[in-house]
Amino acid sequence: MEHIEESVTKLVQPIVEANGCYLVDVCYEKKHASAVLTVFIDKEGGVTLNDCEKVHMAIDEPLDVLNPTNDQPYTLNVSSPGLDRPFKKEQDFQRALGKQVEVHLYKQVQKKKLLVGTLISFTPESITILVNNKEMVIEKTIISKVTNYIEF
Repeated sequence: MEHIEESVTKLVQPIVEANGCYLVDVCYEKKHASAVLTVFIDKEGGVTLNDCEKVHMAIDEPLDVLNPTNDQPYTLNVSSPGLDRPFKKEQDFQRALGKQVEVHLYKQVQKKKLLVGTLISFTPESITILVNNKEMVIEKTIISKVTNYIEF
């Protein structure tokens, strides 16, 4: 499945960008007797249903030519990733700089497995957040996921 996701990513990324969005992720999942290929897109200010429809129409034919599933049927979805999706790529961290994030941990740091703070920097090995006016450097090896902080 990783091969499918990689080949689809290479194909659709420039098409998504040409339509004013950026590619967040590609996910291929087999569910029961069917398969679903989902292309997650976003843009500053968020994507609309029209954005998803426009990208869907733009990638449909090139995907037919690529034939990433070797003639196995699948359903194509183009979707917004949602506010609470985990950060996966450097771009996710870049867009979140200066914003509140939730950091879920595998093990406790300061007696907590969930930290909320402002993302002030990141490297491939760690992130730095500001919590109660104190900088905390957290190694990525102990982070289970980082998401945008959603205040209700």
